[in-house]
Amino acid sequence: MSVFEAVMLSCFAVSWPVNIYKAVKSRSAKGVSLPFLFIVWIGYCSGVIHKILFSRDLVMILYIANVLMVGIDIIIYFINAKRDRAAGGV
Repeated sequence: MSVFEAVMLSCFAVSWPVNIYKAVKSRSAKGVSLPFLFIVWIGYCSGVIHKILFSRDLVMILYIANVLMVGIDIIIYFINAKRDRAAGGV
């Protein structure tokens, strides 16, 4: 297990809940990049697949946590985008 990989993923794991909170609180998808969220989500999914196939260790838990949080952020994006459309925005 790489300590540096674990620290990096832990830092991201702490930042995603903050981003999710801001998205829920703002109730708007303005300023959010859906392509960016999907690219990050695909990256984390690739990390999980790599861990399953080549390097099973506890860091996989951090990858899975990040996959779930980005997934939640994507869902919130669609909810907020629907609100924006209903309000005559985006």
